[in-house]
Amino acid sequence: VQLQASGGGLVQAGGSLRLSCESLGYFNNYAIAWFRQAPEKEREFVATSVYDRTYVADSVKGRFTISRDKVKKTVYLQMNSLKSEDTGVYYCAARWGYPGDHYVRESDFAYWGQGTQVTVSS
Repeated sequence: VQLQASGGGLVQAGGSLRLSCESLGYFNNYAIAWFRQAPEKEREFVATSVYDRTYVADSVKGRFTISRDKVKKTVYLQMNSLKSEDTGVYYCAARWGYPGDHYVRESDFAYWGQGTQVTVSS
């Protein structure tokens, strides 16, 4: 599985961005997640999509939404009401998924995209 992340950029606080993670290989049976890493901080979980289920971290709940397009083999992270603390490099990751499970740890994922920078100016 190869992943291509895109959609990052510079946005003002309160604005929106939509990140995309395209799978160049298998997709339907894979859980896809987004993680982020702020400067000088550890990478943290943001959201995951497994079959028809989604799970979003409390820190972004109500502002971020994860969704998937099976035809385009792409998972999206819609980010609204962005804050300066959302700044960081956003990575998408994939692993074989099982219905009913959700995955939130870095170690759960075997495949990683290259990351896309999100900068929120205050």
